[in-house]
Amino acid sequence: MPDLGLLDPCGICRSREPDIHVDVDGGRVCQRCVLTCAQCYRCGARSIALTETAEAGQLCSTCVSRLHPCGSCSEATFTRLPVDTGGFVCGICAHQLYDQCFQCERYTLHSRYVVGNQRACPACAQLQRACRDCGTLIAGRRGCDRCADPHALWNYSYRPDPIFHGTGPLFLGLELEVIVPEDRFDDAIAAATDALGSLGYLKRDSSIRPSGFEIVCHPMTYQYALTEFPWPLLDKLARMGCETDTGVGLHVHASRTGFTGPAHIYRWMKLVYRNQDQVSMLARRVSRYAPFEPGTRARAKYLAKGCRNAIGLPRYQAINPHPRDTLELRVFASSLETRPVQAALAFTDASIRYTADLTVPQILAGGWNWDRFTDWLTHRLEYAPLVAELADLAREREVLLCAS
Repeated sequence: MPDLGLLDPCGICRSREPDIHVDVDGGRVCQRCVLTCAQCYRCGARSIALTETAEAGQLCSTCVSRLHPCGSCSEATFTRLPVDTGGFVCGICAHQLYDQCFQCERYTLHSRYVVGNQRACPACAQLQRACRDCGTLIAGRRGCDRCADPHALWNYSYRPDPIFHGTGPLFLGLELEVIVPEDRFDDAIAAATDALGSLGYLKRDSSIRPSGFEIVCHPMTYQYALTEFPWPLLDKLARMGCETDTGVGLHVHASRTGFTGPAHIYRWMKLVYRNQDQVSMLARRVSRYAPFEPGTRARAKYLAKGCRNAIGLPRYQAINPHPRDTLELRVFASSLETRPVQAALAFTDASIRYTADLTVPQILAGGWNWDRFTDWLTHRLEYAPLVAELADLAREREVLLCAS
């Protein structure tokens, strides 16, 4: 019988036995404990020293040695997808941050829209011909779908090249959902597309009941929106029988380039989440499509660092962190009245600008409080629609309190 004192102990129970299993990572485990060890996600080997990876789960040392660093996030990965600038990225980054070129199948950060709802990398985009009228890229012998039907209602997945209006860096993208009577559907589409021109387009949205469409605007600055958006269109649609309610939303996309960095995004998200009641009052609704999730609020600092960190979260949030180039504020109820829509744009722009220079001492002194923000607003005439909207909502609330 061997001298047990000379045997190596089990790495788990510390017992000394002659029948010790040596796992793939060099650990020593007795036969009783080996089945309690975790398995390598890749090869199935059991080990007491697996390495946790972001994309591939727990891996043994042998499988870890076969990993490659992602060219985008530097995480170790088995998946190596080629990008148009050379190198490879992991599957998470490829699908969260990049578009796949329909022609060369490489992934690219700077894709272009091609007729047929396809995306092309810059190199392949140069090989496509452009529409003489609108510049849309066209592959093969197809015609320009934009110019062929100026009153087109696009599929929900339609995502053309953005056309920027105004001088940034902060641009806002307006999405306005409208309920449309079936007997006036074509008339409403014609009225909206004629009024929008190159500023926007219409998309189908199956969530709008019983029927309707979504008005989507290209990125524009707040000041450009006040002066150049066709505001009379809203009243025209209302006179045609179109309507809105709390079941349809008004979403505002804010360009990530309009923030000074992750710390600024964090300060802005905290301002919105810490003032849930006041923001919901301004939004005129509390929606299951835009909830103020406590888990998301708790992860704000992490989410502020980029959309890759939003994996696993639903996009139906008060602030949707998934878009790669924007942050989407989804809280507002849709409206066919001018001032509520202008107020939604104003709040998005103002809250971002307010939090841009907010310092730690100011935050500790109450800088995230709603009263501090609204006091800051009153000194800026450009946000008059928001100030007037807040004043009316406050009066409405007082009347309701008195009546109760």
